[in-house]
Amino acid sequence: MNTEKKRYTITSALPYANGPVHIGHLAGVYVPADIYARYLRATGNEVLFIGGSDEHGVPITLKAKKEHTTPQAIVDRYHNIIKDSFEKLGISFDIYSRTS
Repeated sequence: MNTEKKRYTITSALPYANGPVHIGHLAGVYVPADIYARYLRATGNEVLFIGGSDEHGVPITLKAKKEHTTPQAIVDRYHNIIKDSFEKLGISFDIYSRTS
């Protein structure tokens, strides 16, 4: 039997930083990836689970225009909201960052 640890990198879709995450994001992307990362860790493997806020794209520009602010102000606000939500929900990211 091979007892050598394997190394895994797990990534997930990057939510646009133009609004909070919702149950569809969680059920369709982050919970399944988190379950897989936890399973691999529990079976003795080395896992790096990486995610981040997508700070580029039309949805962010449209949100900024609607709120009469800058795209940077939108991504700064929503990145923190999204990251905080993942932490409170216990999603086991090793790294959660930003595309900027």
